[in-house]
Amino acid sequence: MLRTLAPLLIAWLALGMAPARADVVLGALLSLTGPGAGLGIPERNTTDLLPKTIAGQPVRWVVMDDATDATAAVRAARKMIDEEHVDAILGASATPASVAILDVIAAAGVPAISLSGSSAVIEPPGGARRWAFKPIPGERIAAAQLAEHMARTGRKTVGQIGFATSLGDGYIAALNTEAAARGIRTVAELRYNPADSSVTPQVLRLMAARPDAVFVVASSTPAATPILELRARGYAGPIYTVQGIAGPDTLRVGGRALDGVMFSAVPVLVAEQLPDDNPVKAPALAFVRAYEGRYGPGSRSLFGATLWDAFLLVQAAAPHALLAGPPGTPAFRAALRDGMEAVQGLAGAEAVFSLSATDHSGAEADSQVMVEIRGGAYRLLKDAP
Repeated sequence: MLRTLAPLLIAWLALGMAPARADVVLGALLSLTGPGAGLGIPERNTTDLLPKTIAGQPVRWVVMDDATDATAAVRAARKMIDEEHVDAILGASATPASVAILDVIAAAGVPAISLSGSSAVIEPPGGARRWAFKPIPGERIAAAQLAEHMARTGRKTVGQIGFATSLGDGYIAALNTEAAARGIRTVAELRYNPADSSVTPQVLRLMAARPDAVFVVASSTPAATPILELRARGYAGPIYTVQGIAGPDTLRVGGRALDGVMFSAVPVLVAEQLPDDNPVKAPALAFVRAYEGRYGPGSRSLFGATLWDAFLLVQAAAPHALLAGPPGTPAFRAALRDGMEAVQGLAGAEAVFSLSATDHSGAEADSQVMVEIRGGAYRLLKDAP
């Protein structure tokens, strides 16, 4: 192996480039502060649970906080690439930051695995997005499950309120399409910002439209803001949301107002409740046992599970990448990207992944489940579509 790597090392030194090395350097670009801290902190926690080697090579983590700010994420990504010479970036936590770094990673030839929810990070495929991946299942999968549940329970109209970001854009557009296909009409569509402390005007307009159901598109603790307002103003109808709501901080902030809220989710939240023949059950339980074993019962986080699965994708692609060149070289990073595109049937904590050059998520549709919040915990809706 050393004889194979030596010519590459000499070539890179001659060009004055960063030398090849033995360790795989992974950047964790996370929202450790700001409105998205509920996402980034469990992601950071997960880095301590992962193997210390990949394909026999030692792993070194570089963790940076983007403060849930897209501009800060761009600066951090550049620093990771230019100064730390990372082989891949796991992040960012939020969709706007993940989209903002696309040109940076593409220009440097460094793959990034977004931990955010919106497919805007990877679609349309090609261009800068050739270097971006996203384990979380796309909006269309979740929206189809939610719209099907609305239709089965007799809902004819829906009102929507979501972040004024690409996360809100993607999910609201997806639900509009899936709801219309099932004869459900959207009667209101409102937006708010993650940092907003009040959404009273938006909720008043939403309630005035008298929807049969409400769909909230948000993540972390700000996801609770419109739900608390709806409940305080007497809305008793069904509330649907996205899995970005899941997390102990949001449960604490939302309290009893979250009882009955439903969303389409990756199975890790209800791992023990899954049937034994579900291929995600074993890997999901492996994550839960590792995370709760370190951080305490009930501390599991789907955001931590997303980083866990992002690492699994890198781990699966690394043997192929090492054949192209050592860590620290453009050849290794490009082959890492190509290797992730070739992953098939990888069972993770959140889904079974089968990727391709045109699908950089690869999360299989039947990996998603319907979940209800009840009494500060998550309950699998077994009769859901």
